[in-house]
Amino acid sequence: MNDDSGRKRTPASYLRYGLLALAAFLVLSLGFALIPRESPAPAAPPFSEQARAAALAQTLDLRAASQQLAEGSSGARRQLFSHTVTLLTTQARALLLPGGATATSAPGAASSGTALPRPATLPALVAALSTSGKELLAHAEKADGGMARLLAAVGTAQLLQATTLAQVAGTPPPAVSAPVTTQRNAATACSVTSPSSNSAQSGNSAATGGDAPPNNSNESTKTADPSDSATLAAALNRVVRTEVETVYGYQVALTRLAAPAADQARALLSTHETLVGQAEAYTRAHCVSVPPREPGYTLGTSFLQKPAAGLASLEAGTLPVYGDLVALSEGETRRWAVTSLVAAAQRTMRWGSDPGPVPGIVLDTALLPELPEPAETSPRQTDGGAAATPAAQ
Repeated sequence: MNDDSGRKRTPASYLRYGLLALAAFLVLSLGFALIPRESPAPAAPPFSEQARAAALAQTLDLRAASQQLAEGSSGARRQLFSHTVTLLTTQARALLLPGGATATSAPGAASSGTALPRPATLPALVAALSTSGKELLAHAEKADGGMARLLAAVGTAQLLQATTLAQVAGTPPPAVSAPVTTQRNAATACSVTSPSSNSAQSGNSAATGGDAPPNNSNESTKTADPSDSATLAAALNRVVRTEVETVYGYQVALTRLAAPAADQARALLSTHETLVGQAEAYTRAHCVSVPPREPGYTLGTSFLQKPAAGLASLEAGTLPVYGDLVALSEGETRRWAVTSLVAAAQRTMRWGSDPGPVPGIVLDTALLPELPEPAETSPRQTDGGAAATPAAQ
C-alpha cells in the first residue's frame, strides 16, 4: 500500500504509528489519573454531637460574660457572678470531649442566639442563660441516651441560675414548662415484643400515643427488671419507688413542720402524689409491672429533728432517678422525665438545697477534662480561674 506521497508503507511504519498511538493514549490516561478528584463533602455529625458542640459554645460564651461581670462587681454580687462562673466552668468541662477542641472549632456547632453584648450586662446574661437552658432541654428530647441526660442536666442548671440572677436584676424569672400532666391510662396498649423495654432504643407505639384502646391480653407479658439494671423498665421502677418514698417523707414531715414550711410541704405532697400516679401510668404503658408499695420507710433521726433539711435531701435524691429515666427513655416518656427533672431541681432549691451544676448526674469533677485557658486571661480573673477546679457535687 502506498501513502499520499506515493511511498510504499512497510510493516515497520505501521508498528511506529501503533507505538505513537499507544504512547498518546498512555499520556492522556496518566493525565486524567493525576487530576485529583473532588473530595466528597464531610458527613454531617450526628445530632447528639452537634447539640453537644453547640451547648459547649454557648456555655463558654456565658462563662466569659459571667467572668466579665464578676470583675466589675464587688461584695455579694461578685460572689454571685463568681458562683455562676464556677457553675458554667463545670458544665463546660462536662461538655468537653477528653482531649478535644473547644467549641469554636467543634464540628456542627451552631449559633444559638445566646451571644452576649460586650460589655455584658446582668439582664442580658439572664436572658442568655434562659435561652440556652431552654434550647438544651429541647435538644435533650432528641439526643442519644447519655448525651440527652447531660444536656437536660446542663439546661436545668442554667435555667435555675437564670432564675436566681433574675431576682437580683429585678426582672421576671424565665418561664419553665410544667411537668406533663397527661397520665397514662392503666389499660393503654403496650408492645408485646419488648415487655421490659431493654433500652431507650426499644421504643414502642405506646410511648408516643396516649389514646390506644385497651389490650388486656398483654397483662401476662408484664415484668419488672432488677432495680439496679440500666433498662427503661428498671428506671421506671426506680422513679415509682423513689416518689412513693418521697410521699411518705412528706407525710411524716408535715407533723413536725410549722407554717409557712408546713404549707409548702402540703402543696408539694400533693405534687408528689400526682407524680406517683403518673410514674405508675407510664410504667404500665411500657408493659412493666408496677412495684408494690412498701408499708413504710425508715427515716433517720436527723430527718425527724430537721424535717425541712430532710425534705431537701429527699428532693435531691429524686434528681439522679429522673436523670436515668431521661437517658433510658424516648418520646413522650422522655419529655415527661425532662420536665420532671427541672421541677425536681426547683423543689430542691425551694427547700434551700443546691442541686449542683448538673442536676440528675452524680459527677466526679476530678475526672473531667480541664478547659484550655485563653491567652488573654488577666490577673484580675482570679475568681474565674479558681472555678476551673470546683468542689464535687
